Amino acid sequence: MEDLKAADTVVHSRDSASAESQEDPVFQEKKGSPDDQKDMQRMGKTQELRRNFRFVSIFGYSMILMATWETVLTTLGLPLLNGGTGGAIFVFIGTAIGMGFVIVSMAEMASMAPTSGGQYHWVSEFAPREHQKFLSYIVGWLCVLGWQTGIPSIAFLAGTQIQGLIILNNETYAPERWHGTLLIIAVASFSIVFNTLLARKLPLVEGTVLILHIFGFFAIFITLWVLAPRSKPSDVFGQFQDNAGWGNVGLSCLVGQLAPIFSLLGSDAATHMSEELRDASYTLPRAMLWTAISNSILGLVMLITFCFCLGDVESVISTPTMFPHIQVIYNATNSLAGTTVLASITVILAVFGCVNNVATSSRQLFAFARDNGMPFGAFLSRVHPGWDIPLNSVLVSFTVAILLSLINIGSTVAFNSIASLGTCALLSSYIISISCIWLKRWRGEALLPSRFTLGKFGIWINGASVVYLCIALIFSFFPSFPHPTPDLMNWNILIYGCTIIFSLVYFMVKGRHMYVGPVEYINKDL
Repeated sequence: MEDLKAADTVVHSRDSASAESQEDPVFQEKKGSPDDQKDMQRMGKTQELRRNFRFVSIFGYSMILMATWETVLTTLGLPLLNGGTGGAIFVFIGTAIGMGFVIVSMAEMASMAPTSGGQYHWVSEFAPREHQKFLSYIVGWLCVLGWQTGIPSIAFLAGTQIQGLIILNNETYAPERWHGTLLIIAVASFSIVFNTLLARKLPLVEGTVLILHIFGFFAIFITLWVLAPRSKPSDVFGQFQDNAGWGNVGLSCLVGQLAPIFSLLGSDAATHMSEELRDASYTLPRAMLWTAISNSILGLVMLITFCFCLGDVESVISTPTMFPHIQVIYNATNSLAGTTVLASITVILAVFGCVNNVATSSRQLFAFARDNGMPFGAFLSRVHPGWDIPLNSVLVSFTVAILLSLINIGSTVAFNSIASLGTCALLSSYIISISCIWLKRWRGEALLPSRFTLGKFGIWINGASVVYLCIALIFSFFPSFPHPTPDLMNWNILIYGCTIIFSLVYFMVKGRHMYVGPVEYINKDL
């Protein structure tokens, strides 16, 4: 009799589950495709997040977060100072090629293991057995550092552009540091609303803002070519200058590459959303590739356009608006209203870039906490029923952004050093993760099955990626000027080192007893 009751219970449970899967769209979204289910089972993870992203929405998400043509404009001062117009253009092309190798390498790993953990998970699976735990742990902390500092960084970029537009329209305005902090908090707060109350609408928002990303490009592009005075091609492509005073044009150009690196950084952003993407192992790598191709082309075309329309370089660099692109647009249009409207496009897209950065940073934090890599792991990895997002991680990311923004009140230099630290941290995580898969290829070891593979070219692409990343990492610690004063010094190396030391101390004291690495949860029977 008890056996019959048990059998009846099992049948009833299966019928209930079947009915739920047929009637409940939320259940269906969480379930994902058969390949999604297989990937999660193999990695030993429970599907908790809603898979409501598709190709267009994740493509839009990546395009907006990377925001290459917008970032080219907002960081234009650095390459003009270090390399001139010719240096800016050719260094961008070289950076796009180098980062292209990186993104292709990351796309292959994302197809093998589509998880919110991203780099630290891949290192755990691909690193030599004896180093998996330690390297994975370090990379996890680097990713946390990179993405958590990214929120105030992008919010600050949006806020300072707003201040630049205020200066353009009101020359008597004197920006204060606390003004910048309030703007950071405002942008971060806006981003939190989209990542909590409007989280289910995020895929729709990405598709909508993608339209602004594309049409905004053409609005600025066409305006400049029609209205702005143009320089001769020989002056634009042949002008290599060391305005910073390094004493060597080649070195100056290499220092200026930090701007295009920043504009093409974040190829791993979409991977941290992979547990919310349907058919992730197929869709994710293709979205990453199309993002890299599209943004690189748009960024290069916009950069060449502005180099042709710059006019007097020194006056543009020293503009009171703090942003050369605002001054160039104003010089072309001679209209405060027109300049404000066009420059507002980059502000709006920076704000939505911050929205996406909150989503990425919170998912990465959630994943690392889920694998016991962070203090208070149970709290940070909790997914509240009905929300279908790691709400605690979202709120903690918001809190970290607010706390970091307060540093700006005391010292903008200190804040900028911390905010720009994400570049170094993410580059380091790319180096370690790609080096691990390169080593497996070098040793002839079997790789995981993948729906996107580099095949026999993989070892060369991975190798080129690591070489390029090492060069980029070295120059990411350089200051913008030689012999800088303390207020112009790039303090990234100090903060970067302190963070690594802290993570090592935590690992020795507590982390090594709690953290085993994602590879230990792998279901080896699948």
